[in-house]
Amino acid sequence: MESKKNEAMVSKPEMQNKAIVDTLYKALAHGDTSTVVKILTTDLEWWFHGPPRCHHMMRVLTGESSHSEFMFEPRSIEVVGDCVIAEGWEGAQVYWVHVWTLKDGLITQFREYFNTWLTVRDVKPPRWEIGHDNPTLWQSQPRDLARRSLPGLLLAI
Repeated sequence: MESKKNEAMVSKPEMQNKAIVDTLYKALAHGDTSTVVKILTTDLEWWFHGPPRCHHMMRVLTGESSHSEFMFEPRSIEVVGDCVIAEGWEGAQVYWVHVWTLKDGLITQFREYFNTWLTVRDVKPPRWEIGHDNPTLWQSQPRDLARRSLPGLLLAI
């Protein structure tokens, strides 16, 4: 029921952004580079936090590594404003969060967090809207890693 309620609160452009990111992951899983190229801007802005050897997604996007070297299977994909947040984990050793920013149907910015807890907060001045009193918009929730100590970051949007 909660999932249906959240979907009803998401606008059509936000649903389109989520669908674009979902298409990206499916295209990457199948090695479909022509689809990937169509939904990324040529000047993609990229940020990374994690161990230097773990730039997995950026290496796939640049062609430095094959799509089969590290499989990205999102456990959840959520829309927060014009950002789409994908989260995935494999056992107790690997946890990642990707934050994709889209504009006019194209991915313009990519933030990659590897083995890092992430909290996304709204820093805009509060509005007098019912139900919008919590500035935390999204928070890491990797069930398999709940007892693991990882660095945490706050992403302000």
